[in-house]
Amino acid sequence: MPKPLHLLARLVPQSLLGRLTAVMVVGVLLTQLAGNFIWAAQRRAEALNEVNAASQHLGHSAASAVRFFLSLPPNYRPLIIQQFREMGGTRFLVNINRAPVNVQAIAAQELADAALKQLRSTLKEDLPNVSKLRIDFAWPERLPVSDEGATIGDLPDSWVQHILLTKPAPVLLIQVEMDPGHWLYLATLMPNPYFLETGNPLTHDRLLLQALSLAAVLLLSILVVRWTTRPLAALAEAATAFGNGEQAPALPETGSREFMATARAFEAMRERIQRYIEDRERLFVSISHDLRTPIMRLKLRTELLDDDDMRAEFHDDLDELDMMVKGALQTVKDSDIHENPTEVRLDALLGRMVRDAQLAGHKVTFEPSGLTVTAKPLALKRAIGNLLNNALHYGQQAEIAVRRNAGNIEIEIRDHGPGVPEDAFGSLCEPYVRLEHGRKQNSSGMGLGLGIARGIVQAHGGELLLANHPEGGFRATIALPGGAFDPLALPGQDH
Repeated sequence: MPKPLHLLARLVPQSLLGRLTAVMVVGVLLTQLAGNFIWAAQRRAEALNEVNAASQHLGHSAASAVRFFLSLPPNYRPLIIQQFREMGGTRFLVNINRAPVNVQAIAAQELADAALKQLRSTLKEDLPNVSKLRIDFAWPERLPVSDEGATIGDLPDSWVQHILLTKPAPVLLIQVEMDPGHWLYLATLMPNPYFLETGNPLTHDRLLLQALSLAAVLLLSILVVRWTTRPLAALAEAATAFGNGEQAPALPETGSREFMATARAFEAMRERIQRYIEDRERLFVSISHDLRTPIMRLKLRTELLDDDDMRAEFHDDLDELDMMVKGALQTVKDSDIHENPTEVRLDALLGRMVRDAQLAGHKVTFEPSGLTVTAKPLALKRAIGNLLNNALHYGQQAEIAVRRNAGNIEIEIRDHGPGVPEDAFGSLCEPYVRLEHGRKQNSSGMGLGLGIARGIVQAHGGELLLANHPEGGFRATIALPGGAFDPLALPGQDH
């Protein structure tokens, strides 16, 4: 898998609750983004049309004011301006300066640039004889109104009441040279003083509304998904308990129609499997009991044979048949030990097994680890005992090591025997499968130990890993879940 896809897969939630929540949240986000993009594009087009229309209308008004002052004699112009001011002003704040006033224009913005372009076009069209023209947008704070340094804040309130608002708005400045040394200064607001805000669709109010909508959808999604997945978690818990041979909790009787159908199917399956297990136990016990009687009769009859060699052969065949019957019964009983899981101190458990083996004359080494594992004590002891017996029978010497690996508890039993051929890996845990060197080393074995051990380990949710040791011999590793299990790249094998 490519690295970007691998990283993306790691970011995807593993639980159904997380995945459904992520899908719903991502869906809402994409819908909001697409909706905002379409709405913003439409709003921007509408705002541009509104600004162009307002700028054209304002340009015509400004051109009329300029033509009016151009029609007056120069010495009358200040008198007319003073009359306008005493009457409460007009739409424009008007002044006459000897030179154009330098102002600090606002930062370039799409709507402001569009307004200035439309105003310049309208004024040039209405005032073809005017050659010198300056148009700017500026903020009202310390805005100069004369070439002598006076600012808009120095003027009486009645003069600037149409320009200074509670919330500052950009002021439009139009400066036109009427004749040398006489510049007409016009200041006003756009029909919509806050037109610049219409170009920003992501206002604080809208962002807040979007965040509240997302939070509401997220909360409802989590509640719905939890309501949907909670019965599935109960079903998974019941299936895990049943698989481990524990008393499975009762499934809830409420939920969706699909869950109820699944729960009923699970209950029916559990009952069928339980009946099958009980029938299997009864069958094996019955077969074992019923076969022992004819086997004993055949053994007695062989004593009547005169040929010693033939009698010995019959005895060997009947002994082998008796061992197979006992082994089959042992397989059923050993893999179905009814215990409650508990905390098992591995040092104490393995220490007793090592001491018993050493007292029997075997060479076994073991280093305490201080680790504990949750398991069924007798079942775990039987699984380890089978592996240890194999190691002592076929390898003469055994080494036991316990370690923590990737969140798992691993119990490794290694022998120093000949190992196992590669082509025998696939069948080693099958019942009654024994290799050639195994039959030579232990003629009384039946090939059931590894199969029983694997069944016990799997019932604990673990894995039995079998491999030839790189330095010689054979190793069997019991990996019990102390966290997420990550199977090692070891081929399965058995004696």
